[in-house]
Amino acid sequence: MKRVSGFAALAGLLAGVGVILWAHAALGGDLRTFVQWEAIAVVGGGTLAALLVSFPVRALAGAAAGLRDLVGRTPPPLETLVPAFMNYARKARRQGLVALERDAESEHDSFLARALTLSASGMNPDILREALDLEARVHAEREEERAQVLEAAAGYAPTLGIVGAVLGLMRVMQQFSQANVGDGIAAAFVATIYGVGAANLLLLPLATRLRGRARLDALRRDLVIDGVLTLREGASPTMIEERLAGYLARQHRAAPPMAEVA
Repeated sequence: MKRVSGFAALAGLLAGVGVILWAHAALGGDLRTFVQWEAIAVVGGGTLAALLVSFPVRALAGAAAGLRDLVGRTPPPLETLVPAFMNYARKARRQGLVALERDAESEHDSFLARALTLSASGMNPDILREALDLEARVHAEREEERAQVLEAAAGYAPTLGIVGAVLGLMRVMQQFSQANVGDGIAAAFVATIYGVGAANLLLLPLATRLRGRARLDALRRDLVIDGVLTLREGASPTMIEERLAGYLARQHRAAPPMAEVA
C-alpha cells in the first residue's frame, strides 16, 4: 500500500508539472525560460525566511521530521493491534498485568509501550486515562503544528513569487529601450509560477497528507488507550475484540485513502 500510494503521489506531482510545461511549449514558449535561479532564490529563500519569522526553529525542524516520517515510516495497520491486545489479555489473565512490562520493553511503538508500562504499574484507571489522554493531545498538537508550517509556506510562496516578478519587471523597465524587452517580461513572471506551483502542487498536498497521517495516528492512540483500560478491567480476549472492533471501521473515515501513507 505504501509503495502504491507513494507512486501515485509522485505521479500526481509529475503530472501537474508536466501539464504546465506542456501548455507552455504548446503555446510556443521556450522551456529554458523556466530556468531562473534568481526566481528560485527569491521564492525559496524568501519563504524560508518568512517561516523563520513565523515559527520557532523547533517547529520547522518538526515539520522536516514529519516529512521524513511521512516517507520513511508506515504505521502498523490497526488490524494488528486488536489481536495484540487479545494476546495481552490472555497473558494478563495467566500471569497478571505485571507480565506486560516485558512486552512494553520490546514494543517499537513508544505510545503503546508507555501505555502498557503505566497499566502494569497498577496506576488508578482514572489517572491512567488522564495521563495517556494528555500525552495523546501533546502528540496531536505537535502533528497539527507540522501541517500548519507547510500551510504557512504555501501562503508565503505565491506572494514571494509576485515579489520576484516585480523585481524582474523593474530590471526590464531599466532596459526598456532594448529589443528583448518581451523576453525579459516573460522571464519576470517565472517567479510567480514557481510560487503558485510550489504552493498548490507540493506544499498544500503535503500538508493534507500530514493531517491524514495525524488522524490515523490519533485513532491508533485512542485504540491503545481504550485497550489498556479494558485490560485493567480484566476483560476477556473476546470482550476486548468486540470493544476495539469499532476502531477498525473508523480508520477508513479518519483519513482519505491518498492521505493514509506516503
